[in-house]
Amino acid sequence: MPWFSCCKKQPGFTVALKAKIALLSLCSVLVLSGCQNSPVYVPVSTLGGTSKYHVVRRGDTLYSIAFLYGKDYLRLARLNRIAQPYTIFIGQKIALGDRGKADGKTAARKTSARDKKENTGGKPVSSKQSSSKVAGGSVRWRWPMKGEILKLFDGKMSKGIDIAGKPGARVNAAADGVVVYAGGNLRGYGKLVIVKHNDHFLSAYGNNRKIRVTEGDDVKAGQMLAEAGTSSSNVEMLHFEIRRDGKPKDPIGYLPKN
Repeated sequence: MPWFSCCKKQPGFTVALKAKIALLSLCSVLVLSGCQNSPVYVPVSTLGGTSKYHVVRRGDTLYSIAFLYGKDYLRLARLNRIAQPYTIFIGQKIALGDRGKADGKTAARKTSARDKKENTGGKPVSSKQSSSKVAGGSVRWRWPMKGEILKLFDGKMSKGIDIAGKPGARVNAAADGVVVYAGGNLRGYGKLVIVKHNDHFLSAYGNNRKIRVTEGDDVKAGQMLAEAGTSSSNVEMLHFEIRRDGKPKDPIGYLPKN
């Protein structure tokens, strides 16, 4: 006798089968829901439907956040009402001001004592930062490393230049300044150093093998910042950028011609 004929003669079996199907469906939903509970970092979200924001992670500084999104750190500080030395805390929402105007109040967040204790990346960069003489004046640039130019600036896919260099080669400060970021939080840059030269200019040194400075260090032009490493595609090089008011600029236009 065919199986379906047997089922027709046993209505109770049909009910049991439906119950099993429903139970399996419920289990599937619960399993999938459980997967969604795993922590997933989403750096940009919508704040009040008007402005995007970045959620601060361990290792972030205001400068690294501004660098990541191509923003002027001073504008972010004003927008979020963050005073010098630009202390930020893990979990804090930093408004980016991408949509319309934000008044800073929308990004305000009360920080607990626990936040302050746990935060290692959001500590003040250094008390040196406010006293260092980098507020104004022109910047005297020099090459951060000697080597063949592997990739030029285009302002889109390439926000700087790539300079060929053997792993371990010296990566030097391109001008006097203060180290405002030293870490590996920014995807695509590997171990990265960012130096603030004045209120307008920052320089960045990516794909390092080893960082030789810490946040808050005053550095002089030509001083060693790091050891060169390799890119994610295993190319031996230094990635170098110059940012003016948060926007990438062609380093070739600033570096000496010789």
